[in-house]
Amino acid sequence: MKHYPIAISLSKQMEAKGIEPNLVTLSILINCFCHMGQMALSFSVLGKILKLGYQPSTITLTTLMKGLCLKGEVKKSLHFHDKVVAQGFQMNQVSYATLLNGLCKIGETRCAIKLLRMIEDRSTRPDVSEMNARGIFSDVITYNTLMCGFCLVGKVKEAKNLLAVMTKEGVKPDVVAYNTLMDGYCLVGGVQDAKQILHAMIQTGVNPDVCSYTIIINGLCKSKRVDEAMNLLRGMLHKNMVPDRVTYSSLIDGLCKSGRITSALGLMKEMHHRGQQADVVTYTSLLDGLCKNENFDKATALFMKMKEWGIQPNKYTYTALIDGLCKSGRLKNAQELFQHLLVKGYCINVWTYTVMISGLCKEGMFDEALAMKSKMEDNGCIPNAVTFEIIIRSLFEKDENDKAEKLLHEMIAKGLVRFRNFHGR
Repeated sequence: MKHYPIAISLSKQMEAKGIEPNLVTLSILINCFCHMGQMALSFSVLGKILKLGYQPSTITLTTLMKGLCLKGEVKKSLHFHDKVVAQGFQMNQVSYATLLNGLCKIGETRCAIKLLRMIEDRSTRPDVSEMNARGIFSDVITYNTLMCGFCLVGKVKEAKNLLAVMTKEGVKPDVVAYNTLMDGYCLVGGVQDAKQILHAMIQTGVNPDVCSYTIIINGLCKSKRVDEAMNLLRGMLHKNMVPDRVTYSSLIDGLCKSGRITSALGLMKEMHHRGQQADVVTYTSLLDGLCKNENFDKATALFMKMKEWGIQPNKYTYTALIDGLCKSGRLKNAQELFQHLLVKGYCINVWTYTVMISGLCKEGMFDEALAMKSKMEDNGCIPNAVTFEIIIRSLFEKDENDKAEKLLHEMIAKGLVRFRNFHGR
């Protein structure tokens, strides 16, 4: 555990005893304040450094930039960078990786590219060895950070192009670079492209790790290609690779979503046998699968066992069970569970409210369903198209046409109509 407050207290004691702080102690103070999110105090220490006639190091300036990024103030970090560079201070690869990482995390990939080009321009395009010597750009972490940013906003083509640029500039892509790109493809449904990247990775002599295979397995499961995913798992085991919890959880979720509950339970046993403990994500997938296959009693029993084993259900677990209880005609139990979430202070999302509204509509309790809709709006949770469609369809089915049309007009006003009728055609 970092003892930042203790370090700050010691610094104050030193000053109280007349011991003048030097550049090192002041830089440590800046680091402490930055990690504690106290940026105003960090910059006041920087002011003290300058007042005493010291020159802050690149590390100190980078720490301040990172502190701003951690607080989500990336634009301020950029402005600070521009200011200190204009004053003649030098930045290094860590400085720029910090800025690129901050920009990518807030989806500002365009700004990140602009910064990257600026770095290259300042280097006047020297050769790779000179760039490395100057510590400016040719760094796999910097490239990986930008690739991650592209993938997060779905710009996989740009991420792949960057992989080619890395190779051209003499920077060897590592396993993280390939994993980032594969994950990017899987996020946009391009699991086949991700598999090709895996093959290319092996061809270039970079060994895939557990994460590499897990990304592909998860992508295959999301594309309903569960048998291929299972074959890949067996391939991992054949290579003496140990699948982790995420690998097994992805497969269990895929099996459950394809209705293969028995296989999912068998895989969970294998998971335990290989020393990987299931977590709340694994159990939630299984519970949801049981509910969707109308094994409501088994789902309830699993929920109780989770709590006995000390696995704390999350809001997704509760939502899956509430949905199952509603569909099995146990509305009262579902309402009790929903109330439990409210009492415990869970942040209930639109899906949980919609599941509960669906249960009320199923029982013909339209006034209660409409009251629930009002309640979710009062709590700052905005109903989506599915929420409206469930209520409107149920009202039309029960000839409550006036109420249905009123809601339909509201839905149109909110821009949520998806141009299809409510009679199943």
